Amino acid sequence: MKVAVVGATGLVGSKMMNILEERGFAISEFIPVASSKSVGTNVRFSGKEYEVVSMENAISRKPHLALFSAGGSTSLEWAPKFAAVGTTVIDNSSAWRMDSTKKLIVPEINASELSHSDKIIANPNCSTIQMVMALAPLHWKYKIKRIVVSTYQSVTGTGVKAVAQLMNERNGVEGEKAYPYKIDLNVLPQIDVFTDNGYTKEEMKMVNETRKILGDNSIQITSTTVRIPVIGGHSESVNVEFHTDFELPEVLTLLKNFNGVEVQDDISQLLYPMPINAHNRDEVFVGRLRRDESQANTLNLWIVSDNLRKGAATNAVQIAEYLVQKGILK
Repeated sequence: MKVAVVGATGLVGSKMMNILEERGFAISEFIPVASSKSVGTNVRFSGKEYEVVSMENAISRKPHLALFSAGGSTSLEWAPKFAAVGTTVIDNSSAWRMDSTKKLIVPEINASELSHSDKIIANPNCSTIQMVMALAPLHWKYKIKRIVVSTYQSVTGTGVKAVAQLMNERNGVEGEKAYPYKIDLNVLPQIDVFTDNGYTKEEMKMVNETRKILGDNSIQITSTTVRIPVIGGHSESVNVEFHTDFELPEVLTLLKNFNGVEVQDDISQLLYPMPINAHNRDEVFVGRLRRDESQANTLNLWIVSDNLRKGAATNAVQIAEYLVQKGILK
């Protein structure tokens, strides 16, 4: 299978390459693609050096699969051009997520929606993926009425420049900044730009994408997303109200039995999820499970996951694996 990674020199693109290699995805021809400033440079994949090529070069080679992580505007322009030559595109940007003609996929939840006709498939936002992974089995059992979520998101979600800003500040070095304020020893209650309703685009992504993935527009959701000086993963405090009541032992069983979720919930041993332990892991970790004593049918959870892996690259590769397994991509 001919596979292109578009945005191969970026944080998520590099992680996609790592995960394709780790998971032994069968590739007969590997095509790294990046912007014009990176064309001609080399990247390393599966022990070999590959020259980064242009979009036009990659399209001319008609890859079977293209994993995109190059930003929304790039995807809007180029994903249809790849699809036009028969390539199946799995896109990590926000470009296609809320397009009614495109599927928004977390494989453990809704991969069965995919068919041969899906040539551009949307990969959800990192913070949305980890939340719905924990909530999907509970929604299927108790039906979610309302979600209140606050996120604590790693600088890796912004990219290489943000990581550099954090480390420069930590080391007293002047350098280029990704954020309008200092991030080290600080938290920024803004991720992405503000919209007309006072929420940021990141906050509205969590609202809209969650409803689409779970297939339920009746779910009421409010979100506050915050950037923190952490490398390793995103954390979320989630308060979820159900239409029907639950018992905590059953909730624990549902989560423990859901593929891709790992429960870390033993306060007697101070066991709970933390991004330092989620780093370089593919699981979504859930803990601090407790009933909300102020409101009926309501549960509190703490959810942590590596945003570059399950929150982005791993989820995209899992979609590709599903397509191959079902004979949709061949």
